[in-house]
Amino acid sequence: MSIEELLEQFDEALETGIKMPGKRTVVNAEKLRAVIDDIRLNIPSEIKQARGIVADRADIINNAKREADGIIRNAEERANAMVSQEEITKLAREKAAEIIADAQAKTREMRKAAQEFVDDIMRRADEGLTANLNEVRKTRASLKAQMPHQATKND
Repeated sequence: MSIEELLEQFDEALETGIKMPGKRTVVNAEKLRAVIDDIRLNIPSEIKQARGIVADRADIINNAKREADGIIRNAEERANAMVSQEEITKLAREKAAEIIADAQAKTREMRKAAQEFVDDIMRRADEGLTANLNEVRKTRASLKAQMPHQATKND
């Protein structure tokens, strides 16, 4: 029997009841209980399926929520990793700039020291050459001074 037929029986039981004043009706309770029991037994499969769908819906929502939470957690972890990576990159750039600045300062110091060293060597070479030139001039002057004496001795 279909649910509609059972509801029709329920309505008929109400109609066939004894009418009382004040819009009240006395009905056969056993007959109504039997109809209700039949309704319960004959609940269409669509209603049972709907209950299953509602239960499945709750599972689907819970699974979707868990999956969404996992996606959010992964996104947060990736964002944190990217921030960490960006911080590492920033620190690396700062360290590289510091190393370059130190290297440039050392280069300037080494150039200055090399220039001073070369200047010192050239100054000593100049002094040595000047001393040697003075010695050559003295020797030459001495030789010239001795030449007239020798010329007179040879004459």
